[in-house]
Amino acid sequence: MSGQTDTRNAPGLFDESELREPRRFKVLLHNDDYTSMEFVVHVLRRVFQKPEHEATRIMLAVHQQGMGECGVYTAEVAETKVDTVHVMAKAAGFPLRASMEEV
Repeated sequence: MSGQTDTRNAPGLFDESELREPRRFKVLLHNDDYTSMEFVVHVLRRVFQKPEHEATRIMLAVHQQGMGECGVYTAEVAETKVDTVHVMAKAAGFPLRASMEEV
């Protein structure tokens, strides 16, 4: 050997071929007959940090197409956002539902 250390099997080190991108999930809002459009826009702005025009566009997709995509996130972030939507909706007395779907 030329004085270099072989690190291929060293504990705690990873070969680049072993690293994978984390799984990604899109978060969806689902239409219902009771949740107000204003509340959906509020959720999109607060939970998903969408500007007014984008929040309105997504809300209209939810209303007209039955669901709208709010964003794509890692599993943990997507789960947290879905839970936050459900907590906010329940507190406001709306049945708004969110889900996550692997991309």
